[in-house]
Amino acid sequence: RDAETKLLGGPDMIVEAGSTINLTCTVKHVPKPPDKISWLHDKEEVSYQGPRPGVSLITDKGEVTSTSIILAGARFEDSGEYSCVPDNAPKATIQLHVIQ
Repeated sequence: RDAETKLLGGPDMIVEAGSTINLTCTVKHVPKPPDKISWLHDKEEVSYQGPRPGVSLITDKGEVTSTSIILAGARFEDSGEYSCVPDNAPKATIQLHVIQ
């Protein structure tokens, strides 16, 4: 079977401003868990060391690897395309819409 990456809740997700954004991505059918999974927001890498405060990343590696990015205090500028990019499987994307 081909490697498969899925972003749960896609292709569109709507969250209210001020709430917590939780995006979860699963990677399966790979020979081994990915060494690195990047999260991109409109093609820019998002990390807990980046300019946006309140970012957490949680990864659980196994037969199915799951990775979550959690953004506290959703803001309008958090809207856009998010991609989960494993180093050994295709990427998955979701459109996030932050509303009032």
